[in-house]
Amino acid sequence: MLGRQTMDHEHLASLYRQMLLIRRLEEEAARAYAMGKIGGFLHLYIGQEAVGVGACATLTRDDYVVTTYRDHGIAIAKGMAPGAMMAELYGKATGCSGGLGGSMHMFDKPNNMLGGHGIIGGHIPLGVGAAFASKYNKDGRVTLCFFGDGAVSIQGFHEGVSLAALWKLPIVFICENNEYSMGTPLSRTLSQTDVSLKAVGYGIPHDRFFATDVLEVEQRIGQAVERARNESMPTLVEVRTYRFRGHSMSDPGKYRTAAELEEQKQKDPLIQARLKLELGWDAAKLAALEASVEAEVEAAVKFAEDSPEPDASVLEPTTYDGPFAS
Repeated sequence: MLGRQTMDHEHLASLYRQMLLIRRLEEEAARAYAMGKIGGFLHLYIGQEAVGVGACATLTRDDYVVTTYRDHGIAIAKGMAPGAMMAELYGKATGCSGGLGGSMHMFDKPNNMLGGHGIIGGHIPLGVGAAFASKYNKDGRVTLCFFGDGAVSIQGFHEGVSLAALWKLPIVFICENNEYSMGTPLSRTLSQTDVSLKAVGYGIPHDRFFATDVLEVEQRIGQAVERARNESMPTLVEVRTYRFRGHSMSDPGKYRTAAELEEQKQKDPLIQARLKLELGWDAAKLAALEASVEAEVEAAVKFAEDSPEPDASVLEPTTYDGPFAS
């Protein structure tokens, strides 16, 4: 029993480390953006880390992930190197997309991170295509397709879920319902606010829960992943979460009250995971873990700042032959 308890805390510690790494990278990205070192759009994952970390913990490296433009945290959870992520935000040649994609286009071929995509709901059929390829090739892979609550009224969502259900594809649709479609609350965007019930119309399984515990996220998404892998059956999972920052860095978030935000911060899954570790894990190990995260974040920022800008040599291959064509 003691051994099992220790093992559980070790596993929770690994998930907590990933969540903390994402949180700190996003905080540093926000700071760099405010200083003018990052341009364009920047959609932070702060507050939603438990969803990406818990979900990706159920996958193998061979499995696919495709997501929307709030993609930095999910890319890290899928295995992307922090330096490659941060360098991409800085628009540097060492970034995961050569500095040409920026915040909304986190691609990582070795880890089968099939990217963030800037068109709301437009990436959902792409995830279905990846799952179709897996079924056709019988390669045993599962696709996780993440999107926000604002995407479920988009044509691409319905087309994607309909085809996945019809063809019984190995995919899990994960709606990260953070309660706001940009600045519009859920009650003003959906007549039926239980997104998971949309699965009923397509005859596929569904689930719905609040992401306050990263271990529960892992367990609930894990059930859907196993269903996809073993039965080639898609699932729609609505994970209720909350973003602590605005929709993007240009959004001050004045559509919600300070009291609402503070109430949500009391449920922060990152804090909840740390409290559990404080009760059952060695304090020195916890301190060392957090120190190692700070060192990794510092190294990622330095890597991004020291890396070169893309030069003119990338113009022809990326314009005519596709990114990084030889």
